[in-house]
Amino acid sequence: MRLPRPATPSRPKYWMHNKRGIEMSAQDNKDIIEKGYAAFAAGDLETVMSLFDDDVEWVQPGESAVSGTFHGKAEVMEHLGRLAEKSLTVKMDRLIADGDTVVALTDVTVGGETSRDADVFTLRDGKTVHVHVHGDTSMMERIFGKKQLAAG
Repeated sequence: MRLPRPATPSRPKYWMHNKRGIEMSAQDNKDIIEKGYAAFAAGDLETVMSLFDDDVEWVQPGESAVSGTFHGKAEVMEHLGRLAEKSLTVKMDRLIADGDTVVALTDVTVGGETSRDADVFTLRDGKTVHVHVHGDTSMMERIFGKKQLAAG
């Protein structure tokens, strides 16, 4: 005796809504990151910050004075401010997206030196929730100095 097959649920009428929230296409996510780089280049930090989730996490690797993991918009804004003190400019060269991950290949100039970076963004519901910078950590140490270790 064959059991009846369960009915296959139909695709939701609005495919972009799911349990996680709004599902964005890879192209949508690239557009958000591109908007952020354009706003940063124009000095429009209000737009830049509007593209971050309230609980964003930003990882800046290395041992420079500006290295660390920054949590939330306030810490990220403070971090970007410290970077800007040395005339930071970022020129986006290319964006590569796969689902909710976008990689930005950039030319970063700070303190008169230039390097190539790959910034990895994770987005959810149209906002950036995580940033991990992959760049020249030794350049950042030369420009910003090394972290001071607390006396123990």
